Amino acid sequence: MAPKTVFITGASSGIGRATAFYFQQQGWQVAATMRSPSAGRELAALGNVLVSALDVTDEESIQAAVRGVEERFGAIDVLVNNAGHGVYGVLEATPVESIRRQFETNVVGMLATTRAVLPGMRRRRSGVVVNISSIIGRLPFPFSSAYCGSKFAVEGLSEALSLELGAIGVRVKIVEPGIIFTNFATAMEFHNTASLQEYQPLLGRFNGRIGEFLKEGAKPELVAEVIYRAATDGSDKLRYLAGDDAQRWQAERGSMNDDEYFRLLQKRYQPE
Repeated sequence: MAPKTVFITGASSGIGRATAFYFQQQGWQVAATMRSPSAGRELAALGNVLVSALDVTDEESIQAAVRGVEERFGAIDVLVNNAGHGVYGVLEATPVESIRRQFETNVVGMLATTRAVLPGMRRRRSGVVVNISSIIGRLPFPFSSAYCGSKFAVEGLSEALSLELGAIGVRVKIVEPGIIFTNFATAMEFHNTASLQEYQPLLGRFNGRIGEFLKEGAKPELVAEVIYRAATDGSDKLRYLAGDDAQRWQAERGSMNDDEYFRLLQKRYQPE
């Protein structure tokens, strides 16, 4: 039986890189795509791995990457939409172009890549699309309106696509990691202006709480295992949590109504 093929975006580091290694170890053919293929030398040295350039904000780049993978491996059985960007900080201090970049990468790029892969899946009436969201896609943090908004959008588009693509035999999965130890935090955009004094006490409290959350983060390999399970379990299950913190926060949210939960959040981030 011929090995199956997984197409992963944002595979140069973090969750995407760990996922590429994990699928390869399970005997899959792996298309590990990234903006700078030079970052994927270690992956490229492995058998059954194709490292190629892909910028999810560039439609020509997406189409070229999909063609290259189909020419090398044939059918794409699983798409892992992992490429992402992070914009945090005070909204008043955040340039509109940063907000646009946030949604172009996390939302439009995800839809565009899925759109490019679907014709092959439709012809075969089979396939799995795994969208990497975040626990922030269901539970808001302050100073994360752009990033949180993009992940809430991922949740919504995934729900809609799960209904739409079921008609052609394609399953949609959402993986929701909690805090994960990657370089994502250092690569994200952060915007603040000290002159916006009214926000600074809350921002200081929020940064302190994030430091506490980071102490209980998980490794990207844990998320890779969850992604693999979502892609291969053959079920119609939609959501998969990744990390003890994600499990705990979701249980906390599920135990309260909206008013109770937002009172808890206000207390949690209230400056001391």
